[in-house]
Amino acid sequence: MNYSEFSLPLLHNAVDIMTPVLLAATGGLFTELTGVLNIALEGLMLIGAFFCIVFAIATGNLFLGILLGVTVSILVASLMGVITFKLKANIFITGLATNLFASGFTVFFSSQVFGTKGVLRFAGQPLLPRLDHGFLGSIPVFGEVFTGHNFFVYLSWILIFLAVFLIYRTPFGLRLRATGKNPEVICALGLKPMHYRFYGILISGFTCGLGGGFLSLRLNAFVPEITAGRGWIALVAIYLGNKTPVGILGAAFILGIAESISIYIQGIINIPADFVLAFPYIMTVIALIVYSIFKYYHSPENNKGEG
Repeated sequence: MNYSEFSLPLLHNAVDIMTPVLLAATGGLFTELTGVLNIALEGLMLIGAFFCIVFAIATGNLFLGILLGVTVSILVASLMGVITFKLKANIFITGLATNLFASGFTVFFSSQVFGTKGVLRFAGQPLLPRLDHGFLGSIPVFGEVFTGHNFFVYLSWILIFLAVFLIYRTPFGLRLRATGKNPEVICALGLKPMHYRFYGILISGFTCGLGGGFLSLRLNAFVPEITAGRGWIALVAIYLGNKTPVGILGAAFILGIAESISIYIQGIINIPADFVLAFPYIMTVIALIVYSIFKYYHSPENNKGEG
């Protein structure tokens, strides 16, 4: 096997794997920029994963199923936002409660309606098509890395560029960032920082719903805890990406490569399977530690005495 025969499929798989993390991190970035750490990304993804596949079967229409499933995720996010910002609950408590609610509710709903607490699979389920054509395929060498994915993958790229535009090229983005850095400025304009924090929560509900839908519809089944910590990894990607959309894209790709490598080496290296499966999460922890050290030694407070 030559280099390209090994590396190109690995990179292609990494692009696929990084998609749910990228989607969740994109929404999480909007809340982070308003000064809110949204730890509910995991739960919002799980809600999206469950209801996207349920509605896809119920309606017989893949697009409508995704739309309704994402809507439920947004509704849960809005409920979390109301409890946090209107009723003044602690954001970490409501975020944790959202994760616990999603974990328990999806299993309870599945057992009550479909009679199973395990894998939920439907006969005649609409399949998620893959797009094999387009100008991306004409890119030299790496063309096959960017083709053959489902539309969630390409949508995640579009949303990243849309995030760049919204955050850095619109009044909304300027006010969003000001809410996190200096909310007094927003108040001076006669606006309410709480509103922008609420918008950030809603955006995270939207992108997390898409990320969850990707997981279940790609598998053509819902598995309890199908998100498997990807919401938490998305939080790491936000910080590794230095809280910028393009940085998040790079961080998600690196984390996707780590998981892709773990899949490939299972059949190559004779090591415990549990360690191989844990490899992406180990890499996530290592990356976060390296990032923290880098930020510490390059912060103005620690460099002001140098020179």
